Formats: sequence, structure tokens, C-alpha cells
Amino acid sequence: MTATTATALRMRARTGGPQEDGPNLMEHLAGWTLVVLLAMLVTQAGLL
Repeated sequence: MTATTATALRMRARTGGPQEDGPNLMEHLAGWTLVVLLAMLVTQAGLL
């Protein structure tokens, strides 16, 4: 690793976005639960 690369890695701005480790299990479960509930609402309302 060169000095320029090390400096660039340290100076990289953090914008508050997702972390590098990715979403955890609870986020996946919450997302799929939301998808299923939305699909149920759409079909019950007769929009599909």
C-alpha cells in the first residue's frame, strides 16, 4: 500500500450510508414483512 492509497482511505468521507458489513437478519425480515403486507393490502383492495 502506498502512502497515497493509505491517505485516501483515511480521508474518505463517511456520509452516513450503509456500513460495509451489509444489512443484518432483522433488516431482511422487516423488509420482507413489509413486502408481504403491501402485497396483501393491494390484493385485498382489489387493485391487482
